[in-house]
Amino acid sequence: MLISRDNFDPLAAVVDWLDACRRGNLSALLDFYDEQAVLECDCEGVSITGRNAIAACWAPKLESKRVPAFNLDDLALTGHGVQIDYQSHEGKPVRLYFRFGGSGKIIYTSCRPLERRTFKHPSH
Repeated sequence: MLISRDNFDPLAAVVDWLDACRRGNLSALLDFYDEQAVLECDCEGVSITGRNAIAACWAPKLESKRVPAFNLDDLALTGHGVQIDYQSHEGKPVRLYFRFGGSGKIIYTSCRPLERRTFKHPSH
């Protein structure tokens, strides 16, 4: 189904993607991806193409998720899609970029670990 750009909200799509992850619903998660979507993961050093490969990558993550997995920390539109900072399936901070095709499906994602920021009190 082709989705008009006027009717497509990429921010809402990413929030729905996170909801599918929180529920551990692999089928719902895969529905967000184009058949030939590319996933590049600097967290694990892998680059994969296609929904079947993405399913194989995500299935164990969804089964082993820990609290506070998939909590959203930040969400922003970028020039080509959406960037989010969230807690991975292990509860670690990750930055993930999404790019969507004309159909409204994810055609590309790229993730990398995000260092936790620590607040330092100024010395007196």
